[in-house]
Amino acid sequence: MNRPRQFDLICFDWDGTLFDSTAIITRCIQQAVLDVGGARPSDDAAAYVIGMALMPALARAAPDVPPEKYPELGARYRHHYLAHQDDISLFDGALPLLADLKRHHHWLAVATGKSRRGLDDVLATRQLQGIFDASRTADETAGKPHPRMLRELMRQFGAEPERTLMIGDTTHDLQMALNAGCASVGVSYGAHAPGGFGALGPRFVAHSVAELRGWLAEHA
Repeated sequence: MNRPRQFDLICFDWDGTLFDSTAIITRCIQQAVLDVGGARPSDDAAAYVIGMALMPALARAAPDVPPEKYPELGARYRHHYLAHQDDISLFDGALPLLADLKRHHHWLAVATGKSRRGLDDVLATRQLQGIFDASRTADETAGKPHPRMLRELMRQFGAEPERTLMIGDTTHDLQMALNAGCASVGVSYGAHAPGGFGALGPRFVAHSVAELRGWLAEHA
């Protein structure tokens, strides 16, 4: 195997980074909160929690909903998301980007706030079969920004932190990378505005999948 120029392991967040799902997830969070009698979160408040584990995310988005309603809140979110999941697709250019990285012998992984079941459903599609070498989800490990996801993935491949890159659309992703001692790249087209990225030290902030692909071709 040829050794990549800088990074052996490249980990991607899912929603808002590879999957064009931010707007739908935001609306599903808002509707779920309304369903259980809470005040509708603003677009920014609902989008901010994307990438976190589901129940901590919903609790933060709906501070007026009492804990005894959290199971119902989670169920209503899943109901709305399942009704729209077929409306969501990969960002244009994501598959060629991933194919480039596979050709250059990088290990590819997903580190996501999605559930294992939810991630497995999308990874089972024909276009994504065989693309990723490993994945971690929030319900089987610690949620972001705790570094456990990345540490488990690095340990699986024997990858050093300095040769591991995390790519994500939220400050949760970039903080997780910082906590794990890894490099990061942010993307500005997902859930979080990039104004908060700078303090977390990303190597680059991509404003499109095409920009991300170009940076990775040059620097990864």
